[in-house]
Amino acid sequence: MIDRKPFKLNHRDLIEVIRKTPIASIDLIIENTRNQILLGLRKNAPAKDYWFVPGGRILKDESIPRAFERIAKDELGINLAHEKANFIGVFEHWYPDNFTQKQKASTHYIVLAHHIKITDAPLESPDDQHEQYKWFDKSSLLKDKKVHPYTKAYFEKPQLIQ
Repeated sequence: MIDRKPFKLNHRDLIEVIRKTPIASIDLIIENTRNQILLGLRKNAPAKDYWFVPGGRILKDESIPRAFERIAKDELGINLAHEKANFIGVFEHWYPDNFTQKQKASTHYIVLAHHIKITDAPLESPDDQHEQYKWFDKSSLLKDKKVHPYTKAYFEKPQLIQ
């Protein structure tokens, strides 16, 4: 593996990538000791105003383990070890919009979903993508109309997350 510093695209280049290619990303399905799942209320597109699992893009020259750990630190302020997570599978998410809410471009994510159990850890204040975080029982998140269907998909097939 080549060990390079991950490269973050500037705004203009990222929009071009979104217009022309799928985006590789990681979703973090975080479960506490009470079997609750952590969700964030999104304040930007895509999935604005929905509860969603934390996640983010994999950067150029960033390994999957490094991306997993960076996303946990950036979005939640906690250290999570990739090797303690279970890989759930590959999912595709399609949205008619993108994070800018101005540029007309749909977004297509290739999502590597990971499940990890943690002891209750203090979470930092929400990042620039989330209004707040909240722990949900699996049964209640499946019924909640404000939980995004892509998040619900992780729990609709019982063999995915036990």
